[in-house]
Amino acid sequence: MEKIQQGKYVEMVYDLYKVNADGSQTLVHQSEESDPERFVYGVTPGMVVPLEKAIFSLAAGEKFDIIVKAEEAFGPHDPNQIIDLSRDLFLVDGKFDSEYIKKGASVPMMTADGFRINGLVVEVTKDIVKMDFNHPLANDDVRFDGKIITVRDATAEELNPSCGCGCGCGDHGCGDDCGGCGDDHGCGCGCH
Repeated sequence: MEKIQQGKYVEMVYDLYKVNADGSQTLVHQSEESDPERFVYGVTPGMVVPLEKAIFSLAAGEKFDIIVKAEEAFGPHDPNQIIDLSRDLFLVDGKFDSEYIKKGASVPMMTADGFRINGLVVEVTKDIVKMDFNHPLANDDVRFDGKIITVRDATAEELNPSCGCGCGCGDHGCGDDCGGCGDDHGCGCGCH
């Protein structure tokens, strides 16, 4: 039975919990066996390091359960990740999309490097849209409780994905078209 090591293709499922200040836990993301998290161990960027260490040498069918402190999970809330963007960036056919771009909305965007990231609309004025690109679980301890589904040698395509985005979630996923988590909640994948 193959075990997880550098360069192995891995599929896993897990429940992701926010660990609250009182010690209770709130489920924030759940992956299903029909749509597991897919990545190449040690190659796909953005894995939460303690999670990556916890699953090393596990085989298909084996379980993991790990609590990760905020600083090693999705990091502290960074005020530099709150950015003013021109409203012009949000024009559709020459008109501002006020139905979709409003305070509290989570908006998928692309970085200059081609990574998909979600931003939270903090404020909309006549000139700017203030977006917060911090991970929704920044400042939070989290728990990953899951199981390894598949471990095998990675293919050449999996080792060098053409989409260039890898998993990179936290909702920074690239979507189902290139094997990412496609997480619509912006908080899954064990990636950031």
